Amino acid sequence: MSYTFSGIDHVQLAAPEGCEEQARAFFGGVLGWSELEKPVALRHKGGVWFRCGSHEVHIGVQPSFVPALKAHPAFAVQGLQQLKERLGGCGVAVIDDELRLEEGYRRFFAADPFGNRLEFLERIEIEG
Repeated sequence: MSYTFSGIDHVQLAAPEGCEEQARAFFGGVLGWSELEKPVALRHKGGVWFRCGSHEVHIGVQPSFVPALKAHPAFAVQGLQQLKERLGGCGVAVIDDELRLEEGYRRFFAADPFGNRLEFLERIEIEG
């Protein structure tokens, strides 16, 4: 092939018009992600962007918004239990994964303020 992929640059999640303050409160306040400045040419479209580790998460306005209930991004976390407690303490419902994704990982699901499904997972050491 004459091309190669180097990974994912960003993930975009859809949200309703006027979502910016709720997005800032959840992604910035609850999750602790830093907000990124959107390019000037895109600011008129609304939404807000965040840094998650080495990746970006873009919250984009969708006029006929419907939350993604099945499709979802999965975020790698160190300190999954602490994140779970933080979300619960902020009133965010957490759904434990009863079926292990694969050996060596723990995960749970939650929804953003707009109902989009989010997965959070952590690699764990296997003894033995």
